[in-house]
Amino acid sequence: METLAVSGIGKSYDGNAALRDVSFSAARGSVLAVCGENGAGKSTLMKILSGATRPDTGVLRIDGEDIVFNDPREAIDRGIAIVHQELSLLPHLSVAENILLGKAPHRRFRWQIDWEAMNRIADWVLRAFGIDTIDVRRPVSELSVSVQQVVEIAKALAGRPQVLILDEPTAVLSAGESTLLFQAIRKLAREGTIILYISHRLEEIFEISDRVLVLKDGAKVIEAATASLDNDALIRAMVGRSLTAIYPARKPLPGPVRLECCNLTRRGVFRDVSLTLRAGEIVGMFGLVGSGRTDVAKALFGATPAHAGEIMISGETVRIGSPRDAVKHGIALVTEDRKRDGLALDLDLIDNGGLATMSDVARFGVLDRRRRNQIVRAKLDELAVRPRDPARPARQLSGGNQQKVVLAKWLLVQGTKIFLFDEPTRGVDIATKVEIYRMMAALADAGMAVLLISSELPEILGMSDRVLVMRAGALVADLPRAELSMETVFAHAAGIAPERISA
Repeated sequence: METLAVSGIGKSYDGNAALRDVSFSAARGSVLAVCGENGAGKSTLMKILSGATRPDTGVLRIDGEDIVFNDPREAIDRGIAIVHQELSLLPHLSVAENILLGKAPHRRFRWQIDWEAMNRIADWVLRAFGIDTIDVRRPVSELSVSVQQVVEIAKALAGRPQVLILDEPTAVLSAGESTLLFQAIRKLAREGTIILYISHRLEEIFEISDRVLVLKDGAKVIEAATASLDNDALIRAMVGRSLTAIYPARKPLPGPVRLECCNLTRRGVFRDVSLTLRAGEIVGMFGLVGSGRTDVAKALFGATPAHAGEIMISGETVRIGSPRDAVKHGIALVTEDRKRDGLALDLDLIDNGGLATMSDVARFGVLDRRRRNQIVRAKLDELAVRPRDPARPARQLSGGNQQKVVLAKWLLVQGTKIFLFDEPTRGVDIATKVEIYRMMAALADAGMAVLLISSELPEILGMSDRVLVMRAGALVADLPRAELSMETVFAHAAGIAPERISA
């Protein structure tokens, strides 16, 4: 059977090996999951396959022919399409223009775009994906992030690729959208497309893939049939050890109320939200895409202040109109989008780690750089940020290590009593997830109040002492741990009677 074959691929940067003698193959109509910790070499391998980077050694073959790509356009022309984790759409163009960018149909003369045909083709591509609710004439900027991701995938499908590379494609998708994506992947595979699927979500790997390739430290660890592996074997291959307890065992002892809000409202987004966070408690917040869960966190942090309602810190009513107000009252927010809201990507790790504490290390208004560098460097070392190069720009780090830098920034803030974590493990590997979970547990055990917002139900159930459920901008349930189950939480989030799900 015709295949994609990679043989002896190697790539180094500044003398550091990103890939070492990696070889694998993928048959027509198969789904190969590519797994590994952040920094394992997955991104470098995908850049090579998609023509963005040339390897130092090794050979790429498609259908038995040796291929060398000088740029991404040559890879696209050869039938290789990639959907990156970060969106690459042009926000001011329409959905149809983005889907058919560079492939727009023309009228008699090439400078005359056939707009009607373009809209019709884009609509057909989306319908093939299972989507018939997107107006292809709308500007992409008007769409939610999850719908933009659907458009990004449709853009790749429009070229009818022979090889489709998907990098964390479900990171911002709802459960329903993920189901549609999996249906599209299976359809493409039946038609002979080779799918390379990168994900840190183990349940997706076992659901969608035929084979698994695991990379560690730039080298191949295993390449095996998915059916021959289980969770523990896959984790052991990725991190070099078994993680028998992903979620830390805890005996929570909730203390006094740290934060309380009553009838918090932001017009058009959420309404009449009342909740409490206690010292020593991890409270989960779950909701489907568009439920308002992230917006509540932003209001509590002052990033997008509420229009009505009351916020109390340790029983005292406070006004939080900006992040500065929130920090002053002991609130920290680890944002959903670390690259957009959590980091200054072109600054180095020291500058990023010290962003929230510059006034603490200043004398007479002048930054004490030596003291700042010592404090931030110690925290980065404590969190095992890799590589250990504080002068490196944040954009050059893997997703998991970027998240550690964001955590370091807030852990250095003195007087923080309330931590709001919004999707803290999105796009990070399993070993880093475990580190973040243990850090959250340690914060709670030290008397902090922790709010965990997540779209991953296993994470919510594994970490939470209590779960708040949002639906359509309203808080619809406050469930104690004794009542927690996937069925119950999802039923509240979807507006279904729990007994109907259980049945």
